[in-house]
Amino acid sequence: MVTNPMDYVEQMGKAGASGFTFHVEVAKENWQELVSKIKSAGMRPGVALKPGTPVEDIYPLVLNLLACLQSVINPLMSLLDTYFEQVEGATPVEMVLVMTVEPGFGGQKFMPSMMDKVRALRKKYPTLDIEVDGGLGPSTIEAAAAAGANCIVAGSSVFGAPEPGEVISLLRTSVEKARTTT
Repeated sequence: MVTNPMDYVEQMGKAGASGFTFHVEVAKENWQELVSKIKSAGMRPGVALKPGTPVEDIYPLVLNLLACLQSVINPLMSLLDTYFEQVEGATPVEMVLVMTVEPGFGGQKFMPSMMDKVRALRKKYPTLDIEVDGGLGPSTIEAAAAAGANCIVAGSSVFGAPEPGEVISLLRTSVEKARTTT
């Protein structure tokens, strides 16, 4: 986690990053400008929230496409464009990262209570990419996938495994299986 993500956007874009995820806790005052800068640099914006941050803190940053489509009855594109500009999060992030450990170092224990945030996000934003990071591995992936996470960050469980490819395959299979059953 960095305290001034705005300072890194240009560098990351020039380095070829495809996405840029920032913590909502350090960008509450300027998230719209930050998301705009990320998109201008050709990257996909994402927002992360720490375990102690309420999930509701990121709702203004995410565009609820389903609600937009359900409430738009006039098929004229100009009206649709105007509507999208007026809904919450006019410059939305495209991914939400739910930290399942406190950020700072690897090897921490997975916090299952964070799955409530994942479930709330999946219910509110059915098509959103929801990523989880922290303590993910063979013993915790099922809980994360069942809650609705479709992007997994796994460090210690992969790089500390005798066969990292097997762990990656198991994680991927669990997420894919959960997506087809929901």
